[in-house]
Amino acid sequence: MATRGSSRAGASKGRTASAIPQLPWNQIRPAPIVLVSGTEGFLADRAGRMLRDALKAQDASLEISDISAADYAPGELLTLASPSLFGEPRLIRVDSVEKCGDAFLTEMLDYLSAPADGTVVVLRHAGGVRGKKLLDAIRAGTGGGIEVVCSELKKDAEKYEFAQAEFQAAGRKVTPGALRAITSAFADDLAELASACQQLLSDSAEQITEATVDKYYGGRVETNAFAVADAAIAGRHGEALVTMRHALASGADPVPMVAAFASKIRTMAKLSGARGGSGQLAQQFGLAPWQVDRARRDLAGWSEDGLGRVIEVLAETDANVKGGGRDPVFALERMIRMVSARGRG
Repeated sequence: MATRGSSRAGASKGRTASAIPQLPWNQIRPAPIVLVSGTEGFLADRAGRMLRDALKAQDASLEISDISAADYAPGELLTLASPSLFGEPRLIRVDSVEKCGDAFLTEMLDYLSAPADGTVVVLRHAGGVRGKKLLDAIRAGTGGGIEVVCSELKKDAEKYEFAQAEFQAAGRKVTPGALRAITSAFADDLAELASACQQLLSDSAEQITEATVDKYYGGRVETNAFAVADAAIAGRHGEALVTMRHALASGADPVPMVAAFASKIRTMAKLSGARGGSGQLAQQFGLAPWQVDRARRDLAGWSEDGLGRVIEVLAETDANVKGGGRDPVFALERMIRMVSARGRG
């Protein structure tokens, strides 16, 4: 993706200029304090993984700890940052700083005055005014930190450049037409765009072309599948039906469409009623933090009973579209109606 210069990265109207380096997500590096700011959770997650891998490459004995600023227990940071018997390097990842309470804010501000040796503290702040005093202190240079800016990619050109960088990083050739096709197909979700790029990279062709994209995503099968699922889960029944019919008319198969629904509903079911920060739940359920955040948004308006009924309908629909029923389209429409009603239909 295009790299924004440090003078522009993360700058917002009316905000005092930062005294610390402000870097794009793909230039993250170790520092005593690493503030990861911005609304794009997928890029923040990837930057965090890059930093973790770099630190582990330096020393395999790296100790990794996760804290939720939203559910912070007094003394937690000091305990995790205290020197160990063998002096292993430490990575302390703190999520939900935008939801922090007074206890975390006070202790983190104290920590900035004397960061622990051999320790990297990563603070994830997704936006908003909560914790502004802490952000201002870090940006003023207290603690010797850096800021990694993960702003949402809103323009088509930015998404095109992101996809282009995915192929460049893998050392693969890709035609401009293939880039335009894949970017257009997955423009609504950066995580899905990245996943699609990785799928294309698995192809053995010397160069990735529009034909390669069509081989995997002909008729925008996958895009339409997830677009249908997203609309239905959000309760937009009419939009989901129209998108489903367009997908089928474009050559989509009902089987991957049901799979898209199942993937999203399963993740929602895992997260339903779960408490904790995104990082903690991601580790607990084997998900990426952005998947946790997305599932939590999708769960708005759903009940446990509704999820249970939808899971049963998904199983029936899956069997019907795989040959167990006479009319797979009717089965899809019934499933979409039930999901759009959040299991109350």
